[in-house]
Amino acid sequence: MPAAARRAIEKQRIPDSGERAYAYAKACGIIGKSFIGKRVSALKGIRSPVELDRLVFPEANKELTGRELLGELEKRLEKRAVDHILSVVNSFLDPPELFVRQLRVYEYTDLKTCLHHIAGKISTLPSLSNIGRFRTIKFEAFPDLAAMLSGTEFQFILSRNLKALQPESADFTSIETELDACYYIGLTETLRYLSGDDRIAAQRILADEISLRNCVWALRLRTYFNKTAAETGGFLMNIKTYTEPAKNLATEAYESLDLPLDSRAPWHRWKWKKFLNPERPGELWTVNPRYFQNAASKYLYRLAWRCFHSMPMAISTVFCYIKLKQFEEDLLTSIAEGLSMGMSSADVFELLEVQV
Repeated sequence: MPAAARRAIEKQRIPDSGERAYAYAKACGIIGKSFIGKRVSALKGIRSPVELDRLVFPEANKELTGRELLGELEKRLEKRAVDHILSVVNSFLDPPELFVRQLRVYEYTDLKTCLHHIAGKISTLPSLSNIGRFRTIKFEAFPDLAAMLSGTEFQFILSRNLKALQPESADFTSIETELDACYYIGLTETLRYLSGDDRIAAQRILADEISLRNCVWALRLRTYFNKTAAETGGFLMNIKTYTEPAKNLATEAYESLDLPLDSRAPWHRWKWKKFLNPERPGELWTVNPRYFQNAASKYLYRLAWRCFHSMPMAISTVFCYIKLKQFEEDLLTSIAEGLSMGMSSADVFELLEVQV
């Protein structure tokens, strides 16, 4: 993290009890109307993107169909999530940097898309998320990368020869991994300056999320791309906790590199073994990265849900609220994409291992 950003975190103002109470009440109101928890069942039985559109956006009067509707719907689902997050974050006089960094995941995603466009010689600026005053990249300068990134934490990308890259190359994956690490390091760093009560839930969720993301990536690279253990290790996020003793949050992923992909028994001592696909009688077992990713996502969602209600006045509570809104966005987007391919919402739930 750049020194200027670190100094800003150190000087951040701690919200008072009035701000915390107001933010929590507002977050509870939004969560109560969101499609998470018991309200996920409202999505069951939907059979077309039009039905989903009318359920989530009953006030909209756009009669679109097919791919046109899907693209429009995905943009509105993202805007809805961002607007809901902003409405709570902006209720603080000086929002804690933890929330700002969470919001900026959308900026990181937009930057990755822009890099793909530039590498692919696509001159059109992609659709961007509107996170308002929290944006740091000058996207209006696209495709001039130097002008876009000047003065930001992303200047390291300017040393890369993007013209020599292909959007699907291993080198491009390396840049995206570095961006992911940059994002999570920034998030982790913000916790250092919060009190124990304020950070405890966010600290646990974030550590588990980084570890699980590393594990998912390791499984995918070995299974889908036939990467060796040594090759896979080069794509992991080596992020350490700031607590003593510090722990590398890629440890579990590194441990998995020595375990076989076609035998479950050797995994029995691995920390995240409960998220592996089960063995089935009469079938040869092989690791299923998609199953692992869905199970890990479900675990993080439930953890965020429990923590959201456990300490209403803690900073971590709003961190959990933001996580829940992003989980909802992912679920609604997955349903929209499934419906556009002829699946029902029940089919998507089954695919994602979501119980309703």
